[in-house]
Amino acid sequence: MPHGDVETVHHDGRWWNRVEGTGDEHGPHHTKAEALEEGRDLARAFKTEHLIKGLDGRIHERSTYGHDPRDIPG
Repeated sequence: MPHGDVETVHHDGRWWNRVEGTGDEHGPHHTKAEALEEGRDLARAFKTEHLIKGLDGRIHERSTYGHDPRDIPG
């Protein structure tokens, strides 16, 4: 079963990782660093994208750990 992107988000005073489209949440984490480490590991395992959202809910960073369909050199 394919997995959606992994989002690292802040809500209820804690950091969480969500797998889009599945309803799966991993956490809570007391620090952003803890959540980022787990989110990166999940994205690598699922070969998907890791979206890191700030306190404002906007994407601050994104990394791809799987198939990147774009044919852009570099």
